[in-house]
Amino acid sequence: MTNAFTPINIAGHSRANRIVMAPMTRSRAYGPGATATDLMATYYSQRAGAGLIVTEGIQPSPVGQGYPDTPGLHSAEQVEAWRKVTDAVHRENGVIFAQLMHTGRIGHPNLLPPGMRPVAPSPVAAEGQVFTHQGPMDFVTPQELDDHAILRTVADFTDAARNAIAAGFDGVEIHGANGYLIHQFLAPNTNRRTDAWGDGVEGRIRFALEIATAISEAIGSERTGFRISPGNPYNGIAENDAADVENTYTALVAGLDDLNLVYLHLAEGADRTLTARLRKSWSATLILNPFTPGEPTGAGSLTLIEQGVADMIAFGALFLANPDLPERLAAQGPYNEPDPATFYGGDHRGYTDYPPLRDDS
Repeated sequence: MTNAFTPINIAGHSRANRIVMAPMTRSRAYGPGATATDLMATYYSQRAGAGLIVTEGIQPSPVGQGYPDTPGLHSAEQVEAWRKVTDAVHRENGVIFAQLMHTGRIGHPNLLPPGMRPVAPSPVAAEGQVFTHQGPMDFVTPQELDDHAILRTVADFTDAARNAIAAGFDGVEIHGANGYLIHQFLAPNTNRRTDAWGDGVEGRIRFALEIATAISEAIGSERTGFRISPGNPYNGIAENDAADVENTYTALVAGLDDLNLVYLHLAEGADRTLTARLRKSWSATLILNPFTPGEPTGAGSLTLIEQGVADMIAFGALFLANPDLPERLAAQGPYNEPDPATFYGGDHRGYTDYPPLRDDS
């Protein structure tokens, strides 16, 4: 029976476990020009025992930044800084993918270079506020992307993917989930276009497929993964029609499957039956961030591998607080408790100082 410690191959690398470090924004890219730091290299290398590390969201262009102190992959300086991270992870025999995340309408002009404002498929503002260095700010009405800007954004993603490989990453994950730009194209309440980039399922999935196609052609499909979160209301997404959700994501996954991507990363909603349907239509590795309302993913979710629901399980907060999580899962604990006060920003505290299992005696 396949379990969490049955070896698996990812991007040509044989891995001893099926435990994934999920992407988590930490807002500690304090280097000049939104660059990675030595502390980030320590953070990721501490967690190299994962079957796969997926980094925090990395903006593919300056306008793609939606939070303070998040890193980019659109400059030579950023490539060089990330190389220190990937080298550190590889020294510990880890495998690491860069998650490319354009936040779209989720952001604020205060976070962007002068003269820029957030962009989106349609000029529909998100409700609520975003944190900036000047404090919480209301979301603004984003600038609608025209055809030229859409194609430029696809090129930005592709350039960032090439930069990721140049920086030593083993591959990239395209972030099409959680209410950010690609998800904004997928959802009918944020994509109100009547042209070929909207107006029905085929139009709404086009942007995602264009990006996935361009990146897989640029760096290889075996180095390209994709993340989705069907029905996730985060960041003001409204995918409330169950039939439309199924039609949209069935079509999207079929299109992605045709590209022979290395994996699909599913941030699951409450509908496990949709998970099963998408699993059946996906030919490669399925990484599941399971639906665990009210609590972070725990050790019990590993049984989903044994049940065939998924090939790998992604852990967020538990991996944040336990750098040696695969070892702890094998030993059935104990586990450090994550400190939410240190999730975003700060120094090494709550970042690189969580003790390993060997210190728990």
